[in-house]
Amino acid sequence: MRLLVVNAGSSSLKLSLLDDDGGPVAGTTVENWLGEGHLEPLVEFLAHCGPVDAVGHRVVHGGPRHTGPAEVDDMLVAHLWSISHLAPLHNPRSLAGIRAVGELLPGTPAVACFDTAFHVTLPAAAATYAVPREWNERWGLRRYGFHGLSHAWAARRGAELVGRPVEELRIVSCHLGAGASLAAVRGGVSVDTTMGFTPLAGLVMNTRPGTLDPGLLLWLLEHGSVPIAELGDVLEHHAGLKGLSGTSGDLREVLARRDDGDADCALAADVYLHRLVREIAAMTAATGGLDLLVMTGGVGEHSVPVRAGVGAALGHLGLGVDPGRNAAAAGDADISADGAAARTVVVTSREDLEIRRQVLELLDG
Repeated sequence: MRLLVVNAGSSSLKLSLLDDDGGPVAGTTVENWLGEGHLEPLVEFLAHCGPVDAVGHRVVHGGPRHTGPAEVDDMLVAHLWSISHLAPLHNPRSLAGIRAVGELLPGTPAVACFDTAFHVTLPAAAATYAVPREWNERWGLRRYGFHGLSHAWAARRGAELVGRPVEELRIVSCHLGAGASLAAVRGGVSVDTTMGFTPLAGLVMNTRPGTLDPGLLLWLLEHGSVPIAELGDVLEHHAGLKGLSGTSGDLREVLARRDDGDADCALAADVYLHRLVREIAAMTAATGGLDLLVMTGGVGEHSVPVRAGVGAALGHLGLGVDPGRNAAAAGDADISADGAAARTVVVTSREDLEIRRQVLELLDG
């Protein structure tokens, strides 16, 4: 089956065509994709990539209804529109991709694969918010978690790199990019994660603050007279590394300016690493220990300083990162120090292969 994978991000559109064995046939990334109605990049890609047998779409938030991959139909699209406010940077873009590809490839089977689905295995103690139970029941409030397609692939691939079955390992998967989250994986399934009801919680990110004291937000609304719309815009687009450092929020820029003596960037980098280290340690409480730490995503795959900082800070959990292996890591790599009780690996993010696995499983079933 030749599968077209459509990954619509908050500002870009990634397209890849995989052959019968999952190998790459063609791929492109459209930066600053305009979304709804912007068909030209898709038309150009489809004109040169050859036949497509099925389509797999990445969708960030499936809400309470979708706990696994689902075939795209009018009912699914309507439901995803109704919950688009839960992931306002992502779900509307995914829906634009679904509609655009559906218009260009009518009749081609299409499957939506959800980032939230990987975390449906969270035990009730990890998924439940301590608010009135009537609220949880009325509005479907729970910790959904995100980046599930990336975490699922990273955990399985990381286990392969150390030569052990994923079901036997206590894993912390670190998806570190512009958006970032951790997953505690035990027995091959997610048992805890850092994001929650929306993708705003958890780690410090490029433009998102991660977890905040809810009382701080109430104070800003009541005593700071910050309009709700402004607060929402700041939390999505102007907080995190960007807000602390006064830069674009790209960690590479923050670290470069820190190294040039910028005090704001130094603090931003320290806050980022502090939160990351703290949350990795917290995830090991859910796994009951640590056998394997997996680093993936743009930062996880490419930031030597971040990986080194994590290894240095978490030696008490058995981690150790070898400086030479860390610096030389390219693609999938084991960067563990000799004698480290817990292994540390770098895994190239392959959400496309995880989407392919889910699409084939659904259509074959």
